[in-house]
Amino acid sequence: MSTPLSATDPVQLSIENIGGIDESSVSFSSGVTILAGRNATNRTSFLQALMAGLGSENVSIKGDADEAHVELTIGDETYKRTLTRTNGGGVYADGDAFLDNPELADLFVFLLESNEARRAVELEEGLRELIMRPVDTAAIEAGIEELQDQRNDVERQLENLDSMQRELPTLEQRRQDLKQEIEEKEAELEATKEAIEDADQDLSATRDQKDELDDALESFRETRGELEDTRYNLEMERESITALESELDDLESELDELSETPMAGVDEVADRLDELRSQRADIDDVTNSLQKVIQFNEEMLEGADSDVVAALRDMDDPTDRLVDEQVVCWTCGSTVESDIIEETLDRLRDLRSEKLQERREIQSKMDDLKTEKATFEEQQRQRTQLEDRIEQIQSELRTRRGRVEELETERDRLEAEIDELEAEVETLEDETQSDLLDLHREANQFEFELNQLQDDFGQVTSEIDRIDEELERRDNFKARREEISDEIADLRTRIDQVESEAVDQFNEHMETVLEILSYENLERIWIERRQETVSQGGRSVEQSVFELHVVRSTADGTTYEDTVDHLSESEREVTGLVFALAGYLTHDVYETCPFLLMDSIEAIDSDRIARLVEYVADYAEYVVVALLPEDAQALDEEYERVTEI
Repeated sequence: MSTPLSATDPVQLSIENIGGIDESSVSFSSGVTILAGRNATNRTSFLQALMAGLGSENVSIKGDADEAHVELTIGDETYKRTLTRTNGGGVYADGDAFLDNPELADLFVFLLESNEARRAVELEEGLRELIMRPVDTAAIEAGIEELQDQRNDVERQLENLDSMQRELPTLEQRRQDLKQEIEEKEAELEATKEAIEDADQDLSATRDQKDELDDALESFRETRGELEDTRYNLEMERESITALESELDDLESELDELSETPMAGVDEVADRLDELRSQRADIDDVTNSLQKVIQFNEEMLEGADSDVVAALRDMDDPTDRLVDEQVVCWTCGSTVESDIIEETLDRLRDLRSEKLQERREIQSKMDDLKTEKATFEEQQRQRTQLEDRIEQIQSELRTRRGRVEELETERDRLEAEIDELEAEVETLEDETQSDLLDLHREANQFEFELNQLQDDFGQVTSEIDRIDEELERRDNFKARREEISDEIADLRTRIDQVESEAVDQFNEHMETVLEILSYENLERIWIERRQETVSQGGRSVEQSVFELHVVRSTADGTTYEDTVDHLSESEREVTGLVFALAGYLTHDVYETCPFLLMDSIEAIDSDRIARLVEYVADYAEYVVVALLPEDAQALDEEYERVTEI
C-alpha cells in the first residue's frame, strides 16, 4: 500500500465494463457515502469496481466484454488495474492496487451479499476457520507438528544414549578380555618364532637350498594370509546377505499387508467429493430461497401494508382491512383462513429443517471422504517407501552375491596355490624341515588370529570412545527438549489467545449492536468457543469449535435458547454483518484498509440501518453503503449521496 491516507483525502473512481456499467466516473469524500437507488441501477457494480481498485478479483466483467478497466485515485495516489476474463470463466487482474493482499478485505471489508463471512452465519459452519484464516493457523499448526517431530527425534536420541550407557559395562569387559587374549596370543607367537629360529640353526642343507626353502616358506605365509583374509571377507559378505534377505522378507510381508487394505482410488474419492460439494451447493440455494419465502410470509401475516392488500383485493379504499381470522393471499388475492397459511408455513419450515439435516449429513460424508483420501495418500506414501527400499536391498543383494562368487573363486585359487606351495616345500625339506613347515604354519595362524584380536580390540575401543563422546551431549539434548516443549507451548498459546480474542471481540460488538438496534425479543447472540475430539489422519485430536448461540426472551421476561434457523432474515443479516465487522476489528483491518462496503441489507428496516451505519462509521474512514431510496431517507442528511452511476 502507498503512504497513509489523510482523513480528508477524496476518492475518484473511473470504471469501464464492470458488472452492468459500460463507462462511469464517480467521486466521493471520506465519511459515509450512500449509493441510493432502486435495484438494477449499478450500485453493486460500482461497489465491485471499488473492490477491484482496492485489490479484489471477486468482480464481474460486463457480459459483452472480455476486458475491464478501473482507475482509483485516493488523494494524490492513483491505482490502475486491468481485469481480463480467463478461459475458465474467472478473472485475471493486472496492474497496481491499493492493497498488496486483499484476503482480509475480501473477508471483512467487502460486505456484499455473497460475502463469505455473512454467509457463514446462515450456514452455521466454518466460523472458526473463517475468523482464524488471516492468522494462518495452518502454518502455526504445521510449526507445532514440525517441533513435535524434532522433540520426538531428541527423545529417540536420549533413548539411544541411555541404551549406549547400558552397553558400556559389557564393552569394557569385552575390551579387557581382548587385551588378555592379545597378550596370550603374542606370547604364543613369540614362542613359535623362537622355535623356528632354533630349527633354522639345525638345517644341514646348503645355503642355496636354505634360501630356496626360505623363499618357498615366505610365499606360503603370504598366500596363507591372503586365504585367511579372503575367508573372513567371505564370511562377512554372507552374514550381510543373510541380514539383507531377512529385512527383505519383512519388507515384502509389510508391503503385502499394506496392499491388502481395501481403499478406493484417490481420483474416485475426489470425484465423490466434487459430487457432494455440488449437492451441498444445491441444498444451500434451496434453503436460502425457503428462508426468504418463510420470512416474507411471516411478515405479511403480522400485518401487510394496506396498499398491498387493497391492490390484491382490487379495492379502491386502501384502508379496508381484513376481519376475523381471514387474510388476503398475497399470491392470488383470494381470502383464505390464516390457519391454512400457518400450516403451509409449518410445512415449509419442516422442509427447510430437512434440507439442513440433509446438508449436515452430506458434510459428514465429505469429512469421512477427506479422512479416507488422506489415509489412502498416507498408505501410498508408505507403499512407495517400501518399494524403494526393497529395490535398494535387491540391488545390494545382487552386488554382494556377485562379490561372494568372486571371493569363492579367489578362495579356491588360494587353496590350490597353497597345496602347490606345500608340495614344493616338502620336496626341499627332510624330516627336520617338515617340522619347520609346521612351525611356520602355526606362526602364520597365530599372526592371523593376533591381527583379528587387535582389530576387534580397536573396534571395541573406538565404540567406547564414541559412546563417551555421545554421552557428553546428553545435557544438550535435554536442554533442547525443554526448549522445544516451550516453543510448542508458545505456539499453542498463540492460537488460543487469537481464538479467545476473536470470540471476545465478536461477543462484545454483537452485544453493542443488539443494544443499538433494540430487537424486542432478541436478548443475545454470542459465540461459544469449545474443544471437541475429531478424527484426523487416523488419530483422534482436540480442536476448537466456534458455536453460535441465540438467546430470546418472552413477554414476561423469561429467556430461552433458540437456534440460528429461527432468526428472522433481518436478524440474520445483522448477525452476518456484525460477524464480519468483528473480524474487521479483531484483525485490525482498518489499519491497512480504511474502507467498509455494504450491500444487500434491505432485510433490515431503515431506522436500524441508520443506527448500524452510524456505528460502523466510527471505525472506517470510508463507509460506502448501497440502499433503496426509502431506506436512504432515514440516514443522516449530512451523509454524501450518489444517485447516478
